[in-house]
Amino acid sequence: MTEKSYGGNNGVREHIGGKTSKIKDNPKQVKINKTKTSTTSTSKSDNINNSNENLNELESYKKAGEISIKIKEYARNLIKVDMPLVEIAQKVEAEIIKLGGEIAFPVNLSINDIAAHYHPTLEDETKATGLLKIDIGVHINGFIADTAFSLDLTPDKKYKDLIKASEDALESALLTLNNNPTLNEIGSAIQTAIQKKGFSPIVNLCGHSLEQYNIHSGVTIPNHANNSPHKLEPGAYAIEPFATTGKGKIYEGPASNIYQITSPRNVRGDTARKILEYIWEKNETLPFSLRELQEKFGNIAKLGLRELEQNKIVHSYPQLIEVSHHPVSQAEHTFIKTPEGKIIVTTK
Repeated sequence: MTEKSYGGNNGVREHIGGKTSKIKDNPKQVKINKTKTSTTSTSKSDNINNSNENLNELESYKKAGEISIKIKEYARNLIKVDMPLVEIAQKVEAEIIKLGGEIAFPVNLSINDIAAHYHPTLEDETKATGLLKIDIGVHINGFIADTAFSLDLTPDKKYKDLIKASEDALESALLTLNNNPTLNEIGSAIQTAIQKKGFSPIVNLCGHSLEQYNIHSGVTIPNHANNSPHKLEPGAYAIEPFATTGKGKIYEGPASNIYQITSPRNVRGDTARKILEYIWEKNETLPFSLRELQEKFGNIAKLGLRELEQNKIVHSYPQLIEVSHHPVSQAEHTFIKTPEGKIIVTTK
C-alpha cells in the first residue's frame, strides 16, 4: 500500500516515534474481549492460522509472500472487464483468508488516473475498466507482504507499454539491491527505467519500510533520483514504482473508504465503540475498509465510523490522483534485507 512522499524527505524516517500507540498498552482505554468462541468443528483456514502462530518473523514474512503470489495469480484470472469492483474486493480478500493469510489492508483497486487508495463501498457500482491497479496486502502474525500489479482492460491494450515501464522499473530497482545501494541509486534506477520508455515516474509517491502490524514504518524509498546518501538497514521493505503519461505528481483527492486506527481511546456511541473493538481485535493498527464494516454492522456502520473520525480516533486515507489526470501504472514487491546483507524478495 502506497506512501505519499511529502516535500523534503530523503528516505529517512518521516514518522518520529515508530509504531502507533496500541490499545493493549493501556487496557483502561478500550475494553477488548480476547476470548475466542469455541466451536465443535474447525475449518481448514483455522488450522492453518493456528499453525502460523509457531512461525518466526522471517518465516512469517515468507509465508505471507507465498500467499500473495497465489493471490496475484487468482486476481489475474478473476478480473474481467466490467466486473464490479466490490465483487473483486470481496473475492480477493476471501481468497486470502482461504489460503491461511490475513488481510494487511483493503485491496486497492485504482483505475486510470487514481494511482492508489481506492476501495469500493458495498453500494459502489464502479466496474473494472481501463488501467486497473491491484494493490494487495497479506500478513502472517502481523508481518506483511505488500505487492501490486496493473491490468490493461482496454480492447486495444493501449496501456501495455505504460505497465511495462513500471514493471521494468521495479526489476531495475531490485537488481541494485545486492550492491547495497544508496536511496538515490535505487530511485535513479526506477526513474531511468521509466523515462527510457518515454514516461514519467510519480515523484511524490514512494516505497516504504514495513514492521509488524505497521505498513508505513518510517523509511521511504524514492521513485526518482533524490541525492540521498542513506542506505537501507536490515529489515522489510516495499518498492513500488509508478509510471504515468502525465506530469508525474499526485494530489490527495476524495476519501478512499480505507481507514486506520491512529488514536485509540474510549468513545460514547455504542456502534462506534463496537466498531473500534472489532477492528482492534482483528486488525490492531492495520487499515480497514468501510465495506467490511457495512458487511459486519449494516448501514449503521457509517454513523459509527463518522463518530470515530470526528473524535480523531481513525484516519481516513485519501485517494491519490495524478495531477494532470493521466493514467498511472504500478508494480510492487516486498523484500527482506537480512543482517548479513542478503536480499530475499518474498512476493515473486
